Amino acid sequence: MIAEHELYSYIFRNTAEGILITDGQDRLEQVNPAASAMLVLPVESMIGKPPNECFYNNPALLNLFTRSGEQILDVRLPKRRLAVGLATSLQDGGRLVILRDVTEQRELESRREALIKTLTHDLRNPIGALIGYADLIDKFGPLTESQQRFTGRILETATKLHDITESLVDLAWLEAGMPMEHVPIELSQTVARVVSELTPLAHEKQVTIAVSLQKPLPAILGDPPRLYMAIHHLLHNAILYSSPEQSVAIHAWGDVHDIYCSIADQGFGIADDELDQVFDRMYRSKDERVQQIAGGGLGLTITRTIIKRHGGDIWAASNLNEGSTFTFVLPMVNQEN
Repeated sequence: MIAEHELYSYIFRNTAEGILITDGQDRLEQVNPAASAMLVLPVESMIGKPPNECFYNNPALLNLFTRSGEQILDVRLPKRRLAVGLATSLQDGGRLVILRDVTEQRELESRREALIKTLTHDLRNPIGALIGYADLIDKFGPLTESQQRFTGRILETATKLHDITESLVDLAWLEAGMPMEHVPIELSQTVARVVSELTPLAHEKQVTIAVSLQKPLPAILGDPPRLYMAIHHLLHNAILYSSPEQSVAIHAWGDVHDIYCSIADQGFGIADDELDQVFDRMYRSKDERVQQIAGGGLGLTITRTIIKRHGGDIWAASNLNEGSTFTFVLPMVNQEN
């Protein structure tokens, strides 16, 4: 069995995150190879020296050593790289600083934002203008019944295109295989955030949200914003496609291998011949009640893609006019030694 100090030494030497530790006299006591590589400074040149002598040209990194308590700051690295720095105080008065290189992640986020801005300019603005002009037509004189119907269809279609632009970006980004985070997540906290966000909509629709979570719920590894998005889409749909005075239930539980989450409603339900198509992109039910509700038909496609990319699966069960249940499963974190 590996001794605790040997395990610590192995992790310290081989982790990709930079680790720097000062002693109670504010001198660098330990610096791992990853930190040396990130800062482009030999370990020997830092050990035994105060941080302000080693990092005088890096204010953010110095702040992590000089501030008290827990701190999180962006730290500029040589060679145009960027790290997120996390710091905490130690019992002996020293400081522990961990540097995580996020250069590629931030570049991807920047590229995604640029893509959204391009779509906003090249798609949403012209579509918005189309909506505006269509809305102005009847202000220049009475329209026939056919003309009113046609302008209504223009407004409806243009509004739909306007609303799904960012969803198209999200789907393209996910399906392109762009990297996602894999960090420990408490699914119960994610569910709580989604419920809080959608409670005003539920009140507006006179729908009750019931939450039932196993306690404790095992942790999973995943991308927090993406899993939030997946659960948000499912709960949002359940509320939208429910009639007043009905309830929507969220239930999450786990076993030794997996965590399950289901969102069940008592709403419109899905016809048997449509159930296999609900996860297809741009698909919307032919049910007139569904057609009357604005939507682009991408929410379930995005949700399935997120769940699949987390190594999970999702499925639906439904009876027309009786409601639907969407359930997904994700692998849990193996915490066995």
